[in-house]
Amino acid sequence: MESNLNLNIDYNISESEKANIPYRLRNITEMIIENRLIPHDDLYEILLDKNISLNDLCLSASLIRNEGKKNIVTFSPKIFVPLTQVCSDVCSYCTFREDPKSYDTIFLKEDYILDLAQKADLMGCKEVLFTLGERPERKFPIVKKWLKDHSYISTIEYLSSISELVASQTNLFPHGNPGTMTRNDMKRLKESNVSLGLMLENISDRLSEPGGPHEFAASKRPKARLKTIENAGKLQIPFTTGILVGIGETKIERLDSIFAIKKINENYGHIQELIIQNFRAKTDIPMKSHPEPHIQDFIWTIAATRIIMGTNANIQVPPNLNEGYYENFLSAGINDWGGISPLTIDYVNPEAPWPTIEQLNQKTTEKGFELKPRLPIYPEFIKSKNAQFKNSSLLSKKIDSSVDSKGFVNGGIFNYVKVKRPTIA
Repeated sequence: MESNLNLNIDYNISESEKANIPYRLRNITEMIIENRLIPHDDLYEILLDKNISLNDLCLSASLIRNEGKKNIVTFSPKIFVPLTQVCSDVCSYCTFREDPKSYDTIFLKEDYILDLAQKADLMGCKEVLFTLGERPERKFPIVKKWLKDHSYISTIEYLSSISELVASQTNLFPHGNPGTMTRNDMKRLKESNVSLGLMLENISDRLSEPGGPHEFAASKRPKARLKTIENAGKLQIPFTTGILVGIGETKIERLDSIFAIKKINENYGHIQELIIQNFRAKTDIPMKSHPEPHIQDFIWTIAATRIIMGTNANIQVPPNLNEGYYENFLSAGINDWGGISPLTIDYVNPEAPWPTIEQLNQKTTEKGFELKPRLPIYPEFIKSKNAQFKNSSLLSKKIDSSVDSKGFVNGGIFNYVKVKRPTIA
């Protein structure tokens, strides 16, 4: 992604800046802030209007974000644990997935994971992100044998066991991202995972047609992914989802995808976070020559997502994929940087190191925001009066002892960066 981009929207937006937003967009912005119903067709029309500048869309998105989130931007101090990279799917843009190399390397072992989690605990990490391939035992007999030899029926069962181990023996909180899940899968994982995740990626069936990025990835069929997201809602599990930008989809298909997520969330209220992630070309993937999304197109998508999702949504962009554009993403309406690890790499994008928390804090505060660490369950779900969002007794006690009165990590940013604490008069 490269472009000359001139977006400079701070948290404190002046009255003159607000007044310069085109009347129709300003009116829609005010309606969203007032939580008034806006026909979808009106939103499609305004977002696709070529006469509306990117700067104006970002101003609208920023105002909407500021209404709900004020000046708070969050991140999750985490470790990334690739429980297995063996996967039954083949996506044209993925470098994470691999076939089994040997029996002993199919899964990471309990001792290794626990040791890693204990080291992360000492470094102040709060999340252990478990990412893994989609049900590898369906395709590879050697995986099924490994699971049987270790007294597991499925990969999900092994994930559940490992999650329980980490949750019971460290101060970290598991967040599982194992691909599509059944209701029974999620019921089981809810006992040890404070939240779960599955990227929708895109709602278009067209991407699964011959030659498309999901041609050989059965679990990437939109119906399968929407079913998982909806079932998580029925089970009242705080859930992370999102879209992937630049894999051959159209702008309208992106908007359709965001609206689909919004519709499910309106029914269940469980979508805790929406990730907008950009495709990055890599040398060892079928889509190595596929163009990456233009930065202006990507920022348009972020701003459009905020305008569609409204004031209370948590919208994240991965900073390690977009060095040099942090200020622009804040201008486009995000309020979260996702997981940042001081210990492990991003195994999905191993070429892209995370920024340090110090760097992220500097870029965030320069724009007038305050950076706060969170758990892999968002504060509003911790403080929810809806008892169905509550976790198991083990997790609930851990959560209560880990957060302050507003649901953020105890001690705040001062646990992670060397900044002067504010004095209290």
